Amino acid sequence: MSAATATDACPRVSRRFRLQWEEAQNAWVLLYPEGMVKLNQSAGEIMRRCDGSRTVSQIVADLEQAFGASGLADDVAKFLELARAQQWIET
Repeated sequence: MSAATATDACPRVSRRFRLQWEEAQNAWVLLYPEGMVKLNQSAGEIMRRCDGSRTVSQIVADLEQAFGASGLADDVAKFLELARAQQWIET
């Protein structure tokens, strides 16, 4: 488990990117000077909760409640690892 996925970590979108809803794409996107990353629905839902004030545990709980699901911790952790590797998030 890395710093990005520790349950008490509070990930936030990296200062290099801006997360916003893009109506034309009908998706959440990460904007940066050289372009844009279009996120799928799951990634967008996770990223929009990465505000620096919620822990990974709180993000998982919020997603499970919002979508009536359970057992999302591993999937969220895997995505956060990817997001950290891509420098989309900071902790």
